[in-house]
Amino acid sequence: MLTIVVPTYKEADNLALLASAVDKTLSVNGTIYELLIVDDNSPDDTVNVCALLSQTYPVRLLQPTGRPRDLSISVIDGIEAARYLHVMVMDADLSHPVETIPAMLDAMLENPRAFVVGSRYIPGGSFDRQWGIWRFLNSHLATLMARPLVKCTDPMSGFFGFNKTCLPDTGQLQPIGYKVGLEIMVRGEFGDIIEVPIGFKDREVGTSKMNFGQQLKYLQHLRRLYFYKFRNRTEFVHFGVVGASGFIVDVIFFYLFQALGMPHTLARGLSFWPAVSWNWLLHRQSTFGHRPRRARLRQWLEFVFASMVGFSFNWSIYIALTSQVAFFDQYRMLALMIGVASASLFNFAASTWFVYSKTRI
Repeated sequence: MLTIVVPTYKEADNLALLASAVDKTLSVNGTIYELLIVDDNSPDDTVNVCALLSQTYPVRLLQPTGRPRDLSISVIDGIEAARYLHVMVMDADLSHPVETIPAMLDAMLENPRAFVVGSRYIPGGSFDRQWGIWRFLNSHLATLMARPLVKCTDPMSGFFGFNKTCLPDTGQLQPIGYKVGLEIMVRGEFGDIIEVPIGFKDREVGTSKMNFGQQLKYLQHLRRLYFYKFRNRTEFVHFGVVGASGFIVDVIFFYLFQALGMPHTLARGLSFWPAVSWNWLLHRQSTFGHRPRRARLRQWLEFVFASMVGFSFNWSIYIALTSQVAFFDQYRMLALMIGVASASLFNFAASTWFVYSKTRI
């Protein structure tokens, strides 16, 4: 028994072809199934088309309300509403080969704890050769960025299946954008990931939902999954990246103040302020953006205080090196970098446990 979840938005013209193809494929082996269309309240004829199809095929329409339009959320709604434990997700545009459903279902039945993926990038799989170079590179770059999260050659695939018992509570699933399969792979409790080769082809009817906004959502989603899987390690790397950008701000103002006639020791002290404000804002919005927010001024003051403790080491080391060692007086940038590095670990610990603490309000 199988529930096939199909998230849709303005796909009415494809539904009859999809329902016919699925039924023809599954009726050969007498597979009991339902085709669950989860529609984001499309302004087309989806309701009437599904009503007509349900007279011939086991088609069911679900149109959730009271939430933003999002195909990933539609998949989650479909999983919650599925009548059967074995669930498969596929697109409505016929880009996913219906004839592969039996092989994927067999893999699910043989290994109940497997996450089964219709893969374009294993032997026997393929993608539409009409793809432009930009789309090809975009797909492979997105795949490469997700590789540390899962051992799968095609984690971007929207054609996948699993047993619902391997999922956490669906309230814990937090997809952003369109790569809900990656979300489920990372957060689910699967023993194996099994890839079945598919020949992916572009839609023939309708238009793709992929756009620049969806790509930005993917990056946000990826960031969220990295935090989920790697936790403090991801925060530390993110903290370092933000700190590197703050270092650039620091250096710019360091030289700017000297260009205005200030001695380098005073310029070193003043360049701290724009840099620390820059870092505080990026950490609030990005590095620790998933943590509870507190009042901006209060948090900025706390961050400044913590940073000043670290900066005291930073500045002291800079002054000591440039005043006591001729080499560092000649290469002041190296002295500055050593000072910054000495304070980084302290600043990260203070930010994690104090400034952006999960428990303090």
